[in-house]
Amino acid sequence: MSFTINPIKFGTDGWRGVIAADFTFERVAMLAPLAAKVLADNYGNTAKNSKVIVGYDRRFMAEDFAKVAAEAVQEAGFDVVLSQSYAPTPAFSWAAKSENALGALVLTASHNPASYLGLKVKGAFGGSVSPEITKQIEALLPNPPSFSGEKGKLELFEPWSSYCNGLQAKVNISAIKNAISSGKLRVYADVMHGAAATGLERLLDCPVEEINSDRDALFGGGAPEPLPKYIPSLFKAIKEAANRYPDTIRVGLVFDGDSDRIAGVDGQGNFLSSQILIPILIEHLAKRKGMTGEIVKTVSGSDLIPRLAKLYGLEVYETPIGYKYIADRMLSTEVLVGGEESGGIGYGTHIPERDALLSALYVLEAVVESGKDLSDIYAQLQQQTNFSAVYDRIDLPLASMDVRAKLLERLQKDTPTEVAGKSVVDCLTVDGYKFRLENDSWLLIRFSGTEPVLRLYCQGHTMPEVRKTLEWARDWANS
Repeated sequence: MSFTINPIKFGTDGWRGVIAADFTFERVAMLAPLAAKVLADNYGNTAKNSKVIVGYDRRFMAEDFAKVAAEAVQEAGFDVVLSQSYAPTPAFSWAAKSENALGALVLTASHNPASYLGLKVKGAFGGSVSPEITKQIEALLPNPPSFSGEKGKLELFEPWSSYCNGLQAKVNISAIKNAISSGKLRVYADVMHGAAATGLERLLDCPVEEINSDRDALFGGGAPEPLPKYIPSLFKAIKEAANRYPDTIRVGLVFDGDSDRIAGVDGQGNFLSSQILIPILIEHLAKRKGMTGEIVKTVSGSDLIPRLAKLYGLEVYETPIGYKYIADRMLSTEVLVGGEESGGIGYGTHIPERDALLSALYVLEAVVESGKDLSDIYAQLQQQTNFSAVYDRIDLPLASMDVRAKLLERLQKDTPTEVAGKSVVDCLTVDGYKFRLENDSWLLIRFSGTEPVLRLYCQGHTMPEVRKTLEWARDWANS
């Protein structure tokens, strides 16, 4: 039996690989000190110590890989602060900034399938490092430098307390807690066997209905990604609650494997992607909380976002897909909210990092203060902006990275001028190929940065139209 070991290459957020094939103890022990060195080279003048935070999620052997990484970084002469338990990735970004460390190394593969593990690199500022930084790490791989000198110190830390305190200070926790305890609000959290487990209960100091809270390295046979196909238990729980508690506001929240992505479910059991949650959050922060700042969206973000920003007199800035681009913008200007359609949402008043638990708190605060179901809030926003559209996305697995390369070459040499019977009026290539069609719908064809997957995104006026466009894209790829 033969298999291919892929080179270490950083994607949209970190390096990820198949455990025991690409992702091994040996490679992690080699890579971690290089990442620490690059963090020191770039942030050593601003950080107040030589500490590197090392954390992990609940994936298979993640704590063991974290220990290997910590020991390798320690041997290279850096002081290491190793987590005592799993925690959300944003908790380790928070620790990097609050501890004035060089940065953080987080052992996680986020939303990827169970066979993957990965390493995310966070900077001293508390967010994902830029592509320039990860290129510096990759450049050291062919000829790794030798580390000579005194062995660093290693200490353990509890990652939840400081992080939770920081989030609680931003939201009216007592109002949410009172709504739950009085029976006005029922909260259902699908943590997908991941690092968000126990998170909301820690933050709210009251019980919530947590689903898939046990540690399951196989993620129930699916993947810890906040998509409808992976959350049947949450749909069932919400629909049962709709019958049992018809006069109660019901909110479902979905967290990915390392709790930096979020999705929602309304009181009737309808899935709400971040294409819906981001507009709700913009309204809540700008209108109810009176906050200001730029709105940062990725090329795959909903067209409702700029319309809503205009309604509140806010500027919009568009980036490629990948939260590190949003984080980079947050470091240079005042940002209210920055988000991507895959569920990563962050805030300028927090660390420059997507944070699903903070998003969950803001969503709950919006529901409590408005007294409305999430879908009712969204419908009202559509009416106010005279905008109505629907969105969907499909991920198409590819046979290999070679197939990926051939499809990309085809896009470059024979770029479609017509999609699903509609003329292409504009093609944006800042990240993938985004085709704006004659009826103002759009299709985005983009390749995953971490695995052989083609991602197809579409926004249109009706769901049948969206599905027809996505099927066209699927047929184009398979042909």
